[in-house]
Amino acid sequence: MARLITSAALALALSAPAFAQEGQWSAADEYYDTVEMDEARRQLQHEGGGTRHLFLQADRLEYQSNDGAPLLVWDAQGWYGGDLNRIWVKTEGEHSLAEDSIEGFEVEALYSRAITPYFDLQAGLRQDFDPDFETTYAVVGLQGLAPYWFEVDGAVYLSDLGDLTAGFEAEYELLLTQRLVLQPRAELSFSAQDVPELGLGAGLSSAEAGARLRYEIDRQFAPYIGVSWQEKFGKTVDFAQLEGEDTHSVSFVLGVRLWY
Repeated sequence: MARLITSAALALALSAPAFAQEGQWSAADEYYDTVEMDEARRQLQHEGGGTRHLFLQADRLEYQSNDGAPLLVWDAQGWYGGDLNRIWVKTEGEHSLAEDSIEGFEVEALYSRAITPYFDLQAGLRQDFDPDFETTYAVVGLQGLAPYWFEVDGAVYLSDLGDLTAGFEAEYELLLTQRLVLQPRAELSFSAQDVPELGLGAGLSSAEAGARLRYEIDRQFAPYIGVSWQEKFGKTVDFAQLEGEDTHSVSFVLGVRLWY
């Protein structure tokens, strides 16, 4: 029986059309010239994943009580591109309600390339706008979805003065219901050296952890409440105390999450 099946398979292969025996991409190669087929494949790939899209997200637009010195905080990002190549813009900052002034904010412009199905390698520039000291950085980072559905974003920054710093953040979304979502979040900042101008000490300079509970009235619009804890470490504590700043705080959080 096995010999009969093998003989039948061989006969079927020998009787197949020439294009199938030669391993051509499709039967249409037999009837259309190469230029037309290349254009058809390009169009197919474009429609199947090569289209360009625009994505905008304000992950945090929130009020923080900040131990009696309330802040308005924003953390937003967006990208334009396809599955492999994208241009990212990220921004975050703080506005002091007590002093009615912007404490500082940053903007990043990055080129992003997908290096795995879950992670993008990013590189570009970051500009910090501070009332006392503005700084420009070169940026190299990695952003994506880690195992167990943790969203992670880490980057290394080299300033125009030669200072090397790094940041890492991670968050997780726990669906309590189809619309009620608990989002734990953590952020760490590091510095390779003391940077007195920026109030940074070498090593782990600061950490932030918190949790936000949001209700998705619409998938693109979700108000939330939560709590946020912030702490400075090492020499960063000394710099903060010299400036009369708090070295730790616990905040009640009220905000909204948007995306388009």
